[in-house]
Amino acid sequence: MTSIEFVALLALFFAYAGDLPPAVNEAHYLVKAKNFWDPAFASTDLFAASGKAHTTFYLTFGWLTQFLSLEASAWVGRVIGWSLVALGLLRCCRQLSLPTFSCVAVAILWLIGISHGNLAGEWVVGGIEGKVPAYGCGLIGISFAMQRRWSVAWVWYGIASAFHVLTGGWLVIATMIAFAATEFRSPRNDRAAFWTLGLWIGGAIALAGLVPALQLTMEATAEQRNLAARIYSYVRIRHHLLPSDFPPHWFIRHGVLIATMLGLFLLTPATAIRKRLVWIGIGATCITVIGLLVGFLPTVAPDLAAKLLRYYWFRIGDAIVPLVIALSLAELLFAKDRETPQAVSASRLRSYVRGMAASLLVIGAVLFAAACVERIRIGVPPSASHRLLGFDPDASPQQQQQVFRDWVAVCDWARTSTPVSEIFLTPRHQQTFKWYAGRGEVVNWKDVPQDATSLIEWLERFEDVFPKHVGAVSLGSMRVPINYAKLRRYRERYGVRLMIVDNRIASSIPLAKIYPVGNQQNRTYSVYELPN
Repeated sequence: MTSIEFVALLALFFAYAGDLPPAVNEAHYLVKAKNFWDPAFASTDLFAASGKAHTTFYLTFGWLTQFLSLEASAWVGRVIGWSLVALGLLRCCRQLSLPTFSCVAVAILWLIGISHGNLAGEWVVGGIEGKVPAYGCGLIGISFAMQRRWSVAWVWYGIASAFHVLTGGWLVIATMIAFAATEFRSPRNDRAAFWTLGLWIGGAIALAGLVPALQLTMEATAEQRNLAARIYSYVRIRHHLLPSDFPPHWFIRHGVLIATMLGLFLLTPATAIRKRLVWIGIGATCITVIGLLVGFLPTVAPDLAAKLLRYYWFRIGDAIVPLVIALSLAELLFAKDRETPQAVSASRLRSYVRGMAASLLVIGAVLFAAACVERIRIGVPPSASHRLLGFDPDASPQQQQQVFRDWVAVCDWARTSTPVSEIFLTPRHQQTFKWYAGRGEVVNWKDVPQDATSLIEWLERFEDVFPKHVGAVSLGSMRVPINYAKLRRYRERYGVRLMIVDNRIASSIPLAKIYPVGNQQNRTYSVYELPN
């Protein structure tokens, strides 16, 4: 039945995250991957042509873009990434001897736990990017750690690190904590070895993810590295990295998850296999706690804090704590009772926990269904939804779909009517121009380079072109620059000739309109030529 369960999980993932591509980060990752294999693609774009951090992902998934469209490449990549996640989840369920198809309940509880209980906005099942296969390989590694096959687990964590060095690296540390907590209590003659061949093999494989990341900063000066870290942690990615930027209720909801994980562990009988699983969750929580402590540093050591916060301390806790809860509840709800003195004495508590688990499963299923319905109702890629872009979030689905069609139309015009070397000034509230147009743009809020020198130039460009309100998008922060002197300077400095304007912000500009003209129609976007 494993193959049917596998298909069921893939169907579940499709229902949950089967949006039209590009998803939230697909335009970011696959555009970069396409440029990796075809440097002529968007070669004039600062982000696309900048240093490549996720080399393993670009090598293994980017070649698809040479034979398929970006949309088709995204779908193939999703199927591969989701398949790895499904295999890892199935293996974890098997270690707990869960009955057939209970993996579906585990997946629902896990996905809803992540989306409604995360601390820093993490997700696992979505569009294809480096962390999706990394989490899939990481889940497989966790399943081997649950079996006490630590050496094999290290190898899978190494593969995960090759795809996404932080995801795999934090899993290694969380599992090391689990190893110490479980193995050091065993008699010396029954204690598993830590320094195994698998640990060294995994470490060697992980270098494929670590070395490219380190190379991005090697050519920069110490001052540039400090400035780049500050830009990354305090400006661009602060919503994922800086605890003081998290909404207060996010701390409460994630605290509830941690308390639930610990409560299930302390109050219900646990097998040795589940103990190892829970200790991995505790290890992930320890990383989260350290990250919160690092969050106090910016006021006293801002440069040091910026460098440390870049390591996404909350990512692994956001993903693993809900996983531990989902698997623990499934074991309590579905697994057969084990007639041990401890289990008999805790039968009443176990009955209560089973009732709670059943209730949580029902709530999770309702929330899951609601998320699927909302996705279908909007009917546009997540990367183009008004809620994500922060522009007119209350617009009806019909309005959003019309704006999206207009956006694709203007991008198609740019792709078919301009040379591949063309550079555009694009609206502040978009992140998919290169995906649809294949042309470079002066600067894009979403597409932030990861090498230090390009990251600094990115911020200089952004503050030059747009006002310095780099937080939430609002009408007041999206003024179209119509100062002729500035526009001429943009043309000279960036080689940009054309500007795409959102007509909802500026319906008429005293420049030569290039598109739409004649029989062309586009209610939302226009293209103007900058003055010489």
